[in-house]
Amino acid sequence: MIDLRSDTVTKPTPAMRKAMFEAEVGDDVYGEDPTVNRLEADAAAIAGKEAALFVPTGTMGNTIAIKLLTEHGQEVICDSRAHILDYELAMVAWFSGCVVRAVPTPNGILSAEEVLRALRPAGPHIAPTGAVAIEQTHNMAGGMVYPVSTVGEICDAAHAKGVRVHIDGARIFNAAAALGIPVQEIAARADTVMFCLSKALGAPAGSILAGPADLIAKGRLYRKRLGGGMRQVGILAAAGLIALHDSPAKLPIDHANAKFLAEGLAAIPGIQIDPAKVATNIVVFDIADTGLVPAEVSAALRQRGVLMNAINQRCLRAVTHYDVDRAQCAEALTAIRETVAVRIAAPKTS
Repeated sequence: MIDLRSDTVTKPTPAMRKAMFEAEVGDDVYGEDPTVNRLEADAAAIAGKEAALFVPTGTMGNTIAIKLLTEHGQEVICDSRAHILDYELAMVAWFSGCVVRAVPTPNGILSAEEVLRALRPAGPHIAPTGAVAIEQTHNMAGGMVYPVSTVGEICDAAHAKGVRVHIDGARIFNAAAALGIPVQEIAARADTVMFCLSKALGAPAGSILAGPADLIAKGRLYRKRLGGGMRQVGILAAAGLIALHDSPAKLPIDHANAKFLAEGLAAIPGIQIDPAKVATNIVVFDIADTGLVPAEVSAALRQRGVLMNAINQRCLRAVTHYDVDRAQCAEALTAIRETVAVRIAAPKTS
């Protein structure tokens, strides 16, 4: 199968498997796992933050970050298609006691002006803004990348109002590769940043939350409350270290393959996508003009050996990663082209 559902489906590399086999471990709840400690120290340095926390999932990392930056009864500003709003089981409300102030954007990228308009001061009838969350890269907007200047402007505008900023950087290394700058430059002015080791970087599990040392120490307690206090987890952290140091250099290949997919899709009648807007490893394309239903096309592609998810009533999403090469991308394009043509040509039944 050519699996383009997500970059979460990657298998550990031989180097990761060897590191996991040889990992030195201890009890991480006691702070005694040397491999976890090394991963957290390296991750903090790469993110440009004082400290870092190894967590099982990106959702847990985001959940802890929002809890750290807010108080019950506040609002969190984010884009209207943000992952923390649509795909994290309302944890902003359930765990942090906050509501989301969603701001619609055409491309998933908030501006400082939009954030300032959405900010709400404390008052007798108003839930004040507690935090701003930005998604770098933006998943449902097709892997769109925040310019560093925009991130800085949002952080400056929010901080001037006493509001802190979290970066949901699940794929921040893709953003860094696309922008040609270090991760720490992207995250420099944000209060906290989360990034996944298990997406484009290819580790079998785990994410990182980084920020000020006092907040991360408190976050360790929230991790425990959420059931994330793992024991000899250096076995996973060892793979995370390989992912952290070896995988970023490979990301431009994924980006080139995504661009190749986008250009091929744009040539298929009825499919709408602008290849110029594909900056990283996510390709979202609109098939509404074919008259077909994305879920049906997804099911038909599976029969042809291509896995690709429908994300709404108009679009499918393809995500490139190191387990799918250029030749397989070309095969996927052929399968899509033939699937669309066959289904359009099929006689309609009344």
